[in-house]
Amino acid sequence: MVFSNKYFFRCVCLGLLVSFLDVPQDVAADGVMNIVMEDQFQTTCETSVFLGDVVILVYAERHGAEKSLQLGRKLHLHFHPTADTVSSDAWSQQPVRGIMNWPSGVPVPDVRVIPVASLTEVPRALKPVARARIRKDSPLVPLWLDFEGSLERMFGIIPGEPNIVVLDTAGQVHSVFSGKLDDQEFQQFVTRVDQIRSASLNNVRIVTGTNEKVLR
Repeated sequence: MVFSNKYFFRCVCLGLLVSFLDVPQDVAADGVMNIVMEDQFQTTCETSVFLGDVVILVYAERHGAEKSLQLGRKLHLHFHPTADTVSSDAWSQQPVRGIMNWPSGVPVPDVRVIPVASLTEVPRALKPVARARIRKDSPLVPLWLDFEGSLERMFGIIPGEPNIVVLDTAGQVHSVFSGKLDDQEFQQFVTRVDQIRSASLNNVRIVTGTNEKVLR
């Protein structure tokens, strides 16, 4: 843990998660987690559709919403640099940044940065109002809505700050972060994400003729 006078930053590796948190019911026997919730369009969203990619869930309650969205945007633009030059409807379709020495012909793992609003304070009767407000503010980019506080319950939350859950390419929880990232910590974070992407090559299988081999 790192403390400073300006902010609190927390990093929990997978081993500590297993030790201190209850294992969520949406974790399969092989450790694969599937987080499911709706976005502002009432479309059901789930992390399992992104197996093979790194998933970064950036979430916050209302006091940390602006910081969380700013961090999510910064992460998305880092891994998808061309997103800054296109319209909002093409924002999420931009190609991911490449990986050094990645073999040609093998799909590069994407980095799915998913903004999540923790809305546990919203009464059931006002959920439609909250959805409508978010649709107005974000008419094109999906925002996952955590009315039940699933992420807070599973991973905790620091009020007023961005909170991050990283799922690796196998859909397993890699790490949890809470708090502000300064420039150095941001660079360390994205470097670690690239390390996760690179490590996935160990599990990539290619077929050459009648032979199958694992790339290492």
